[in-house]
This record gives sequence, structure tokens and C-alpha cells, in this order.
Amino acid sequence: MSTLILKINSLMKNNFTKRLGNLAGNELLGKSLATGAALIAIVSTVTIVVFISIKGLSTFTVYGVSVKEFLFSANWLPDRLPAEGGPQVGVLAFIFGSVIVSMLAVLLSGPLSITCAVFIVEIAPFWGQRFLQPAIELLAGIPSVVYGYIGLSVLVPFIRDNVGGLGFSVLAGFLVLSVMILPTIVSILTDSLKSLPREYKEAALALGSTRWQAIRLVLIPAARSGLVTGVVLGLARAFGEALAVQMVIGNTRKIPTSILDPVITLTSAITMDMGNTPMGSLWNNTLWSMGLFLLIMSFFFILVVRYGVRKGGITR
Repeated sequence: MSTLILKINSLMKNNFTKRLGNLAGNELLGKSLATGAALIAIVSTVTIVVFISIKGLSTFTVYGVSVKEFLFSANWLPDRLPAEGGPQVGVLAFIFGSVIVSMLAVLLSGPLSITCAVFIVEIAPFWGQRFLQPAIELLAGIPSVVYGYIGLSVLVPFIRDNVGGLGFSVLAGFLVLSVMILPTIVSILTDSLKSLPREYKEAALALGSTRWQAIRLVLIPAARSGLVTGVVLGLARAFGEALAVQMVIGNTRKIPTSILDPVITLTSAITMDMGNTPMGSLWNNTLWSMGLFLLIMSFFFILVVRYGVRKGGITR
């Protein structure tokens, strides 16, 4: 009997030791895979930033273009011969186009996003979460070229025939963009409203507020950090969008005077010209400088979200 007990104990000990070894091996494998994935992400990001910085800064270091001329001049003549006065690479028209189209898209999409989020969470949560939210999330999965093609086929002719102008315009651009960034803002604001303690609404109702007063005066102000995050990320998405916008804005290299005028954005200029310029030329390097400007703007939007919203710059 004692021998049998000893054998059983020995077998249990061996099995326990094997299991510990397997657990340790699996844990080591998991840590190695996670560390490797993190290193790949870090190295890839640093490599991209360094590469774009080197190519973008060469416009100023190699060709001697001033930052002031680059940012604040609208003269875009990158292929002009020296005998005619030399090339000029002012990108103010591109920056203005990106800013105006993106800002108008956010101004239109922001109130719509707040309305949709409030409807989903507070007004009709059953119907909103069952039908409206999936429909909005579906918009996020539609490729950019589809938005652009619909805008080109439907929106541009409608504007030309019923509003005025050529149809290819700032108006067409920001209308398309507003639909594209709507899912981003709605999703973030919906999550922010859902995360609020129910005591906020219950306390407001207990004090005699109507449901609309509770939403307007309590819930939306309490969720403003999520609102700002959604708007900033939507603005970042709009600022970096290329294909859909390029198809409907006309791509005229001048500053528009009305929303019915054609316009061009930084991303549109890069996608149209990058394949037609010799590598290492001033024109090509200027396009890389425009990409560097977009990268800096992306970093700025990320900093606004991380430090402005989450660390007290914009608090609930």
C-alpha cells in the first residue's frame, strides 16, 4: 500500500512539474511574440518617420527653399525654368484647401454625430443599437473610392444643376467627407455616453429635469471629453483623406473664393503628382515635404487627444 501511494505521489509530482514547464514555456513564447510585435511596430514607425523627414527636409536643406515661402506662398510653379525666374513651390493653396474642406466637414458632421449618439444611447436605445448603430458602422467599412464615385456620379451633377458652379467644388468635398467621418465621431461619442454613471441622469430627473434637459445640461457636458476626442479624430481622418476628395473637388491649384469653387488638398496634390516627378527633383522633394507636413499634423491631433483631453486640458 505504501509503495502504491509513493508511486501515485511520484506520478502526480511528475505531471505537476510537466504542467509547470509547459506553462512557463507558453508564457515565454507569449512574451516573446508580444515583444517581437511591439518591436516591429516601433521600428516600422520610427523608420517611416525618419524616411519622410529626410526626404521632406531636403526641400529646405538641399534646394534652399525657405519655410516661409513653402507655407505662406500660393505660387506653385515647380517646373519653371531658371530663365523664366526659377521654380516656386508655395503650398498655401493646398494647405488652405485641406483645412477648409476638413473643418466644414467636421462642422456638418459634428452636430449630426451628437444627435445620432444621443438617439442610440438615450432616446431609443433598442431601435438605435439594433438598427441605427449597425447602419452607421457599416458606413465605416465602405471603401473611399465608393464614396468618391457616388459623389462624382450623384453629388457633383446635382450641385452643378441645382446650386451652381461646375459641381466640382469645396461643397462637394466637405459633403462627402462629412459622411465618411460620421462613423468615427458617432462611435466614440456613443461609447462615452454609455460609460457615464447612470446616477447622473437619475439625479437630474430626480431634481425635476425633463429628459431633454438631463441630456442637454448633464449628459452631453459630462461626455464632452469623448466628444472632443471623436471630433479631433474625425478631423484627422478628414485631413488625411485623399481618393474620395480628389474625385469631387476639381483639383484647381488656387485658393477658392466660395464653396462652389474648385479646390485642391495636400493629399490630392501628392497622389496626382508623385508618379509624374523624377525622384530627387525639387518637385518630388516638395511632395515629400507636404507629406511631412501631414505627418506633423497627425502628431498634433494625437497630442490633442492624449494630453488635451485625457490629462486635464479638456475635462469633464
